[in-house]
Amino acid sequence: MHAAQFLRLTVVAVAWIHLGMAPATAQNVLGFDDMSCTAWGAAKNDPDQRAAHVAWIRGFLSGHNYAQPKQQVSVISSGTIENFINRYCASNPKGNFADGAMRLSDQFSGRNQPIRK
Repeated sequence: MHAAQFLRLTVVAVAWIHLGMAPATAQNVLGFDDMSCTAWGAAKNDPDQRAAHVAWIRGFLSGHNYAQPKQQVSVISSGTIENFINRYCASNPKGNFADGAMRLSDQFSGRNQPIRK
């Protein structure tokens, strides 16, 4: 076998190995039955439900702080959380507010990039 053939076979083998790797696992987000931005918007008229959503986001941010001790989300008001998620859902009406919470943790922890394992 010539060196060029060996190199080609090696490149092909590495490519096959790379393609065979499992894709990144989606995060299992535990939350409300309906985490949609539609549900977030509807909770505007239900103070108890909105408070529960904001409390869930605070818990999510605390989980971020636990998992990322060097990139902490500092103290953040409920109003700031609501404003951020309102803007996120206005820009992503078919999205869900859990994704908005992830973007919030990215921005307020200084990460400014998606969380990766």
